[in-house]
Amino acid sequence: MHELIEKAWADRSMLRYPEVVDAVEHVIAKLDKGEVRVAEPLGDGWRVNEWVKKAVLMYFPIKQMHTMEVGPLEFHDKIPLKRHYASLNVRVVPHAIARHGSFLAPGVILMPSYVNIGAYVDSDTMVDTWATVGSCAQIGKGVHLSGGVGIGGVLEPVQAAPVIIEDGCFIGSRAIVVEGVRVGREAVLGANVVLTASTRIIDVTGPEPKEMRGFVPPRSVVIPGTVPKKFPAGEYGVPCAIIIGQRKESTDRKTSLNEVLREHSVAV
Repeated sequence: MHELIEKAWADRSMLRYPEVVDAVEHVIAKLDKGEVRVAEPLGDGWRVNEWVKKAVLMYFPIKQMHTMEVGPLEFHDKIPLKRHYASLNVRVVPHAIARHGSFLAPGVILMPSYVNIGAYVDSDTMVDTWATVGSCAQIGKGVHLSGGVGIGGVLEPVQAAPVIIEDGCFIGSRAIVVEGVRVGREAVLGANVVLTASTRIIDVTGPEPKEMRGFVPPRSVVIPGTVPKKFPAGEYGVPCAIIIGQRKESTDRKTSLNEVLREHSVAV
């Protein structure tokens, strides 16, 4: 199956062949069940399974537009909606939507929210109201994505890592994580933190600031900030993310964002 997906990716005319269509749909079905993943943990890092991403991308051209009716609601799309939540032990509050090809582990709770194809949401995670989990994003166990959180999708280029939120993280309201940023286990992002691949993440907990991009270390407590930058028209503050401390061992993983930030004397 892996080899057939790679051959079809190199020669899209093969998408006319029934065996290729079956192979692509089989990969999507395995994604839907969590039997394959777009990215998976490997030691201290993550490995991207490019061939799985390729199958997701080829799923769109082989599907036809059709109308789906859910009570009085109507949708017109190529990809069916996920179903049979009771058998999956997943709680889904109206109007939450997950697309076929996304995986929701037992114990996941979807408030009115959206989970896109290729995403992986692990057990006991809460996707809160109007939060979105983009294509191929990887969300760990016991994560809380607060109201309005935007987790970006990364489909192309196929070698690019998706957004990864590791186990036990708390992502505050209206935070945005995109462009393949990885948030280490049990980290806390305050409300309105924005992380892109180019966002400066500055650790200010030591005598000298330490700067990084694309990765939030485990158990970090992060708030939004600004740094000065000179432009032809003058100097202005541009957004950054500031690591103000570490979660204490005594902090329960289900502690509220407000309590974690109060430990570090940050107004909330």
